[in-house]
Amino acid sequence: MKHFFSVRLLLTIFLALSLGFAGYSMYYKIKYWGFSLSPKQSANVWDIEAHITFTADNSPVKVSLGIPTKNKGFKILEENVTAEGYQTSKYADRIVFTAQNKTGEQDLYYKIIIFDNTWGKDKLKDKAPAAPKLPEFDEQKLAQARQIVKLSQKMSGNDAVEKLINLFNQEPLDSALKSYLPVQYAPKTKIEIMQELLAVEGIAARTARGLKLEEGQKITPDLMLEAYINGAWHLYDPATAKQGLPDNFLLFQRGGKSLLDVEGGIESTVKFSLQKSITSTMNLASRRANLAEKSGWFDHTIYSLPLAQQNTLKWLSVFPIGILLVVLMRNIVGVQTMGTFTPMLISMSLVKTGFVTGLTCFVAIILLGLIIRFIMSKLNLLLVPRISAVVIFVILIIHFLTFVGYNFDIKIAQASVFFPIIITAWVIERASITWEEDGPVNAGKELFNSLLVGIIVYFVIANDYIRHFMFVFNEFNLVILFVVMLLGTYTGYRLTELKRFAPLVKKGL
Repeated sequence: MKHFFSVRLLLTIFLALSLGFAGYSMYYKIKYWGFSLSPKQSANVWDIEAHITFTADNSPVKVSLGIPTKNKGFKILEENVTAEGYQTSKYADRIVFTAQNKTGEQDLYYKIIIFDNTWGKDKLKDKAPAAPKLPEFDEQKLAQARQIVKLSQKMSGNDAVEKLINLFNQEPLDSALKSYLPVQYAPKTKIEIMQELLAVEGIAARTARGLKLEEGQKITPDLMLEAYINGAWHLYDPATAKQGLPDNFLLFQRGGKSLLDVEGGIESTVKFSLQKSITSTMNLASRRANLAEKSGWFDHTIYSLPLAQQNTLKWLSVFPIGILLVVLMRNIVGVQTMGTFTPMLISMSLVKTGFVTGLTCFVAIILLGLIIRFIMSKLNLLLVPRISAVVIFVILIIHFLTFVGYNFDIKIAQASVFFPIIITAWVIERASITWEEDGPVNAGKELFNSLLVGIIVYFVIANDYIRHFMFVFNEFNLVILFVVMLLGTYTGYRLTELKRFAPLVKKGL
C-alpha cells in the first residue's frame, strides 16, 4: 500500500512539472514564434515598393531615401534593392545610392516585405530628445507666436499638441493665426510651423511620414506630427488631432529629414506601391524566430521538417488525446469495448472516410463479415486458418464495394478502402467468439460500445482546433502521458458499476 501511494505521488509530481513545462513552452511559442490557438489564424504580409525617378545631368549621382527603422508596429521580413549601375549603402534610417556620370531618366527601386507585429503594437520607443531651442524669431514674430500659443490653450484637447492642431483646423481661421501663416503653404510647411510653435512651449516635435496599408499604386506618404510629452513620443494626425498610431499604418520615416534627397539630378519623385497577401502564422514562424533571435530552438523542432513529415506528425500528435478518451471510457466509465484501441482505429478510419459514409461502410463490412464467419463456424476450422480466411473475405468484400462504388458513383462504397483490413477482420472474429461464448447480446454490446467510443473519439480528433493545438503545442502530450499513468493507479468503482451495486447500498450492507 505504501509503495502504491509513493508511485501515485511521484506521478503527480511529474504531472505538475509537465504542466509547468507545457505552459511555459506554449507562452514561448506564442510570443517569439507567433503561434496561435486558432488553426485559421492568418497574418497580413505587405509588399511595399518605393519607385524613385529623376533625370540625371551627367554628373556624380547621390540619392538618399528615408526608410523604416525598427518599428514596433510591424516587422520587416525582407529588403530588396533594384538599382542597376548603382552602389548602395544602408544606414539606420536611410539607404543611399551612388553612381558616376549618369544621364537621362533613372529608375531605382527599394522594396520591403513586412508583417503585422501584434505583440508590439503601439509601442513607439525612442531616446528622449534634447530640450527644443527657441526659434530664431525677431521680437514681432516671437510675440505673434506666443499669442497663438495662448489662443491654442483655450481650444479643446487632451494636451498642448491636440489643442494647437485644433486651432489650425478650425473654420474660419483665427485672424492672428491667419496673419502668422504664409499666403500659400504646403502640408509639410504647416507641420513645420506647428513644430516652431511647440518649441515656444518647450515641447520637442518632429515630422513623421507613414503609409496607409491599402493596396494601390503610386501612393504618397501621409505626414504626421510627433511630439515628446510626458517622457514618451506621441503621434498625432494633423488633420484630425487624433493621437496614436492608426490601424494598418506603417511609420516609414521619423524625424525632420526629407524623405528623398537627390544630387546630380532634377525632377525627382518617389511613389509607393503596396500589395497585400495573406499567409498562415505557421508559415511565418521561422522568420519570426529569426527576427526575435530565437531561431536556435526553432531549427531543432519538428516545425523545421518538410511539410510531408509535418503532416504525418500532425496526425500522430492527436493520437494521445484519443487514447486518453479510450482509457477514461474503459477505466473510469466502465464501457467494455472489443480491444483497447479498436475504437481509436475506427475513429481514424471515420476521419479518412467522413462520418456518415464511414459509419455506413463499417456497419456493412462488419455485418457481411459476421454472416460469413457464422457460415465458416460450421466447418470447424482451426483458429489461424479461420482468421486468415476471414481476412481474405474482408478483402474481397472491400473489392466488391469499391467496384460497385466506382461504377455507380456511390461514395459510401468507395470509402471502404480506408478501413484497416486486419483490424476489421479481428473485430469480426472477436465478435463471433463472444457470440459463441457469451451469446449474441454480449457480442452486440461490445460491438455497439466499440463503435460508440470510436464515434466519441472521432468528434474529438476530427476537430481542427484540437488537431492544431496538439500539434503546435505538442508538449501537452507529456501531460496526457502522466494523466494516463495516474489513471492506471485508479482502483475504484467504474461509473457503470454504481448501478450494479446500488441494491447493496439500499439494503445498508
